[in-house]
Amino acid sequence: MSLASKIKELRVKKKKSLQDVADEVGASKAHIWDLETGKSSNPSIELLTKLAKCFGVSVAEMIGENPAAKDVDPQVVAMYRELKELSPADRQAIQVMMDHLKTRKPKG
Repeated sequence: MSLASKIKELRVKKKKSLQDVADEVGASKAHIWDLETGKSSNPSIELLTKLAKCFGVSVAEMIGENPAAKDVDPQVVAMYRELKELSPADRQAIQVMMDHLKTRKPKG
């Protein structure tokens, strides 16, 4: 799930308006709207932290990197656990492979 979708989902779930969120985190309503619609996609860590606090979630949950989240594939969680046991060089090799796989064109 994208950050934009996550912000909107959490805002709606908490029954907060754009203005409510903007006031709580010290940002403009327009900026929160831009984040929700994906027009702005690189908020500061300070703003992410404030948004996470506003919605009662962790920053990891906000950015979709929480391996304990309920919508995460169990296989991905298992792979994450195994990655932590590898050396930094091995993790780098896997990162190179993942980067390659993400950029290749699908067949068919």
